[in-house]
Amino acid sequence: MSNQALDLVLRSIDQAYDAHAWHGTNLRGSVRGLTPEVAAFRPGPRRHNVWELVVHCAYWKYAVRRRLTGEKRGSFPLAGSNFFPRPGADDSRAAWRRDVALLDETHAALRAVAEGLSPEQLRRRVRGSRYSALDTLLGIAAHDLYHAGQIQLLKRLARS
Repeated sequence: MSNQALDLVLRSIDQAYDAHAWHGTNLRGSVRGLTPEVAAFRPGPRRHNVWELVVHCAYWKYAVRRRLTGEKRGSFPLAGSNFFPRPGADDSRAAWRRDVALLDETHAALRAVAEGLSPEQLRRRVRGSRYSALDTLLGIAAHDLYHAGQIQLLKRLARS
């Protein structure tokens, strides 16, 4: 596996998160300019809102980075895993911005780890998984796009 594979993986991660791409809105673009009210809109009981999806995506970026580095669990800034109820007691614009910043930070940290992988490391299976680092990184890009699509639909529902 060459550096070309790493270049393609990084390009996929970038386009799924915040770089211009032919497919349309990426994850970061889907939340740009949202108010806490729209982010907190819940389409029905026990359904996730945009805010929860943002923190969910941040968590999985953290989890993938942790798996790639072998870092122990427990360093995510919020208690819990996978989905985090949002908004909590604080539904302010500042709280929303903090959670979007968390998404940006976890993305930057994941991308930095990915950028440093050698061709051999990309090929290797991720500890505790049956998938290679390459497959895992492509998966997190797909995860971003999946949730970007959900967010686009939730925004339309919230505004209708």
